[in-house]
Amino acid sequence: MVKKGRVYIVIAIFTLALLMLLQYNSDKEINWFPSYVAQHKIPYGTYVFNDIVNKTFGEKIRQVTVPPFEFLNEGQETEGTYFFANENIDFGESELNSLLDWTSKGNTLFIASRQFEEVFLDTLNLEISNLYSGFGEGQKQFHRLVHPKLKTEEGYSFEKDSYATFLNKIDTLKTTVIGTVDFFNEDGSAQEKNFNVVKQPFGKGEIYLSTFPKAFTNYFILQESNKDYTAGLLSYLDGSRTIYIDNYYKSGKARYTSPMHIFLNTKEFKWAYYIALIGALLYVVFEGKRKQRAIPVVLPLKNQTLAFTRTIADMYFEKGEAQAISEHKIAYFMEYIRSHLYMGTEEPNDEFYRNLASRSNQTVDDVKALFKLMERIKKSDSLADSELLKLNTLIENFKQKAYGK
Repeated sequence: MVKKGRVYIVIAIFTLALLMLLQYNSDKEINWFPSYVAQHKIPYGTYVFNDIVNKTFGEKIRQVTVPPFEFLNEGQETEGTYFFANENIDFGESELNSLLDWTSKGNTLFIASRQFEEVFLDTLNLEISNLYSGFGEGQKQFHRLVHPKLKTEEGYSFEKDSYATFLNKIDTLKTTVIGTVDFFNEDGSAQEKNFNVVKQPFGKGEIYLSTFPKAFTNYFILQESNKDYTAGLLSYLDGSRTIYIDNYYKSGKARYTSPMHIFLNTKEFKWAYYIALIGALLYVVFEGKRKQRAIPVVLPLKNQTLAFTRTIADMYFEKGEAQAISEHKIAYFMEYIRSHLYMGTEEPNDEFYRNLASRSNQTVDDVKALFKLMERIKKSDSLADSELLKLNTLIENFKQKAYGK
């Protein structure tokens, strides 16, 4: 019986080794995830696009890795073109208003996405819809640029998607059509052209919208002559001004922080890792039968931080040192702003009050009132208990609003 069991174990190990060998020698599957990340060389990454714009525009290109709201409110001069490309982009009300305000001052906003926010579309008086190719085989999307110098009769083909997003309603008085998309019917005739790249003036600036973000991916650019289509869209950008390339709104990750990513995405490391796991499992199966001494239960030490804090606070209060308590509370509150709201507190001014109010769900007047009270307390030689109570109440109310309560 023991000999028969050993035979089964040998057969199982041999079968597992054979499966691992076949898997190791198989072709690696293509990753079709639409990441739009500049560093990714997968089909729907944007490595080729970023290489092209860096070579074309050179020092005018600036990569942005923070949200637009944060970038546009850094206090530095930002003029030029802000470029976005992703499968779906949802800014949110505050960030969208910030972008539109920046555009109206004479800048250019270029967004390539399949979906847009309803508020954004309503602002530009636009509507989007989807165009389906049907169930026939071999049908492709055909994208064209309407400018006479960029227009081609054949168009630029893309066969990976069975549907295309287009603008089924535009403001004809303000909107300029730049590109169209259509499918060919089974009889070879083209369907009605549909607008998918448009331009609109907005204040002193301009907004470009494209419902075909894959025009900026590696797969599309490297297919036949499709790079001319992408180059045609880029020709609308003003190369004499700075072009800000967004790297924040991306479906994929630019950097992988987990060390397991290296092991699982390198064939040799991955199988070395699997073999190590199988070896550990075999060790547990055959060596884990040995008896071990019972491990005594050691209770963890209690956290006495809260009790210690209360004891120190009582000592201060009993001695009537309200001024010292207020100084500690103000210092902790400043640290709270730096560590939770990510703002410097060295030089409070009007801009600081506005930014702090927007990040903490407060009104500007409430923020100013709290900082004026803290400034008055710092300058006073003595402090009444009522003033200390008022300071504590305002700080607690501030934190509750910041957490959305």
